[in-house]
Amino acid sequence: MTKIEAIVRPSKLYEVKRALDHEWIAGLTVSEVKGHGRQKGHTEVFRGSEYQIDLNPKLKIEIVVPDPLVPRVLHDLERSLRTGKIGDGKLFVTHIDEAVRVRTGERGESAL
Repeated sequence: MTKIEAIVRPSKLYEVKRALDHEWIAGLTVSEVKGHGRQKGHTEVFRGSEYQIDLNPKLKIEIVVPDPLVPRVLHDLERSLRTGKIGDGKLFVTHIDEAVRVRTGERGESAL
């Protein structure tokens, strides 16, 4: 099993959900996060004072899929996220040793 974490623009959530709408993807987790990469943030003015916003709002989307599906999921994510501009996001791929469905005790891929 493999866990794929995607750090994406909040405006891309709908496209990601649509790209991952397959019967073989059981679910996903979405978290609101903040950070920066090459974007480095921006400057805003509030009540006449200028201040630096150096952590941009992003979404972290996590899914766990069987190993043979990883290339397809990565392709679908890349296609749905790419705008060609700084801030498109990152995809991280991690091997998962075990998964347990707490309610039933199922283990491995059947727990997904």
